[in-house]
Amino acid sequence: MHPNHPDLAAELLRRRELDQAPRLRQPMDAREMMAVDTGNTAFLKSVIEAHGWPGYRLVGEEASSAAWLIAQHADLDPAFQHQVLILLAAAVEAGDAAPDHLALLTDRCRLADGRPQVYGSQFARTPDGLQPRPIEDPDGVDDRRRSVGLQPIAEYAALLEATWAET
Repeated sequence: MHPNHPDLAAELLRRRELDQAPRLRQPMDAREMMAVDTGNTAFLKSVIEAHGWPGYRLVGEEASSAAWLIAQHADLDPAFQHQVLILLAAAVEAGDAAPDHLALLTDRCRLADGRPQVYGSQFARTPDGLQPRPIEDPDGVDDRRRSVGLQPIAEYAALLEATWAET
């Protein structure tokens, strides 16, 4: 699918690279990451104000994914993440965004609200290794994950463990 706004798509992809740079560099520079997240959040807010959620039809699948990543990392503005959650839910319903992105942002928002996550996407380092943060109905988590196209939580945990072991 060709995006209706190729310049906007290109800028979202550029900002995804900005998002990832401080996260991939070792040691991670938390101040740089927060500065990038703040700038990217402000940019995405302006995009949403002008166009609504930048879904597949507007910017294409890859750039829409970049927009989701920016929203996922907008932890300094949880009210904005909740706003995006509503927009993203409508976009998923319309086939204009990925269900797994909605699931991951749902978990992020619930944890920010002090509630257990639904899909088990958020983990924390503990003395016993990586552990999922609290999950509502942990026995049903793999069914919920499967329903949105996510792998079983044990596979995801092993992938995270391997990835975090490299850092």
